[in-house]
Amino acid sequence: MDVPPPVPAKPMRFMDQLRVTIRSRNLAYKTEKTYLHWVRRYIHFHDRIHPAKLGALDVERFLSHLAVDRDSSVSTQKTALNTLVFLYTHHLNQPLGDLQFESASRAKRLPTVFSHEEVVAVLACLEETNALVAKLMYGTGLRINEALRLRIKDVDFSMQQIVVRNGKGNKDRVTMLPQTLTEPLRSQKAFVEAQHHRDLLSGFGEVYMPAALARKYPSAARELAWQYLFPAQRISVDPRSGIKRRHHIQDQVVQRAIRRAIQTAGIHKQANSHVLRHSFATRLLEAGYDIRTIQKLLGHSDVRTTEIYTHVVRQGGFGVRSPVDVG
Repeated sequence: MDVPPPVPAKPMRFMDQLRVTIRSRNLAYKTEKTYLHWVRRYIHFHDRIHPAKLGALDVERFLSHLAVDRDSSVSTQKTALNTLVFLYTHHLNQPLGDLQFESASRAKRLPTVFSHEEVVAVLACLEETNALVAKLMYGTGLRINEALRLRIKDVDFSMQQIVVRNGKGNKDRVTMLPQTLTEPLRSQKAFVEAQHHRDLLSGFGEVYMPAALARKYPSAARELAWQYLFPAQRISVDPRSGIKRRHHIQDQVVQRAIRRAIQTAGIHKQANSHVLRHSFATRLLEAGYDIRTIQKLLGHSDVRTTEIYTHVVRQGGFGVRSPVDVG
């Protein structure tokens, strides 16, 4: 699901041509899937008329429809806007100019956060690899896909740090390697090394590599350094390329395990695996760390995104004593 499909050498279909434009600008595959989704919705909204035959007024109609008829959130409407601006500016070479549309105005929700005790309870209900992935998310603030896509080379034990490659926004960043996870991750590395050795002896041992790196380093796909830190249990056939290789654990597997753990722990909050990342940021704020430092660790491009956690920390009274508690 996170491996880009091949594009024909001479793409004829509109969506394949759009894929080529997106990849020529080195955007993340997740961004590519998002853009394709919104372009399809835009085309269907206009009764399958080709976007080249539409223009700024049609874009305004679609964006207003999302706000008025679909009651979409600000972030959803913004994603659609970014998609269509990219489509017309970079692919169709028809800049839209200033757009006038009805803006979404749904209130921004505060993120759900676990207390440290709740996190401990959830982790206690997880086993083996799922538990290690969850601890890594809580201990470093990694998104689930950032954790699952880690390669052996990305964990630097000597520098006590983890390098996140191609995170959200196609950006690299560095975060800490928690001391309590050093030995568990060393054991995980040793497990991967032994498993990779067996795969090589069986005639496998190749891992997915981004196209540019695969061309530049043709033998790297079989090297230990490039193997996933959390590999899947089985070797599988990539349906797009037909190549047999071991991919990383799918995010849905860990997400389901964490949801079950939340229920088993008796926590009655609307929560999922991403709450571990929210809880990481909240703990750092509670400990007095600088907001800019937290922003860098989380990989937020705008500090205003990080500042939402300050509102979570302040919940519970802003340090004010309630009259009902006055004896």
